[in-house]
Amino acid sequence: MAGAALLSAHLCHGQLAANAYSFLDVSSATHALALGGHAIAAVGTDPMMVDQNPALLGPEIERVAALSYMRYFGSSNFAAARFAHSVGERGAWGVGVRYLDYGSIDGYTPDGSYTGTFKPQDISIEGTYSHDFTDRLRGGINAKIIYSNYEEYTAVALAADLGINYYNEENDLSLSAVIKNAGGQVKRFNEEYDHLPFDVQLGYMQGLGNGPFSLAITAHHLTHWKLPYYKHDQNGTQDSVAEEEDYKFIPTFFRHLTFGLQYSPSDLFYVALGYNYKTRGDMGTFQRNFLSGFSLGLGLNVKDFAVGVSFSQPHKSATTLALNLSYFM
Repeated sequence: MAGAALLSAHLCHGQLAANAYSFLDVSSATHALALGGHAIAAVGTDPMMVDQNPALLGPEIERVAALSYMRYFGSSNFAAARFAHSVGERGAWGVGVRYLDYGSIDGYTPDGSYTGTFKPQDISIEGTYSHDFTDRLRGGINAKIIYSNYEEYTAVALAADLGINYYNEENDLSLSAVIKNAGGQVKRFNEEYDHLPFDVQLGYMQGLGNGPFSLAITAHHLTHWKLPYYKHDQNGTQDSVAEEEDYKFIPTFFRHLTFGLQYSPSDLFYVALGYNYKTRGDMGTFQRNFLSGFSLGLGLNVKDFAVGVSFSQPHKSATTLALNLSYFM
């Protein structure tokens, strides 16, 4: 129960309206998680990066199957699987599923009567297609069927991500734009309509000089300037919603940005460090520690296999560890 509560608190910070689909904001790609949680311009051959930007999928992958697992807050588990295949010289398609299990939660009626335990679950079944318009410009779409089951309540939604990427290999420059989670519910939990976490993002990734380092910057939640957040007391209990005077320009601006620094001496290996200012700010009055907002990860390709690992600790009692495995057939 505590783990689910912490997960809910973390995901709901910054949401613009009540919604039951915040899990869509959590990437299944260790590469993206290592770069701060958002990395829509990180070009590579990892099919898990489709949930960041469908335009990152391309014919260079040929054929690949991938699995992802993340031990999330408390007793929550996040798993994903994807398969992708090239289509001719300029296209690629993929299918995948994402699954989030929040663990066992005790259920009670409004009068306090115990009803037993239940396991809330979210599932997203996805299909992706991308196409190279030119040698440097690629577009893609990722369509989703989303199913949520919370005790006796169920809901279904349809959504799509639309992405574009410009990649200049000579200058090691990648630019991306993505519209995420455009769509809505087709079956509600109850009378109220729950919104999808719609977002518009811009991404930039650039090699630094001729060396092995690259800088990644992603701007997110660009349709709303003031992202809501909450204050907590010393016990971690929600105390109050931030007031107008809390939205100073500089911190509000940086809440829309994530930063990543990557060391990649070859196409076969990388080490990445990320910083998410919004995560650190959201945890500022919620028992934050030194590592809040920071993330770390690495990736390694060996023959036909690739492995990725990422680590973060947004809260002193909540550590997330993720693992990706890919097999190039």
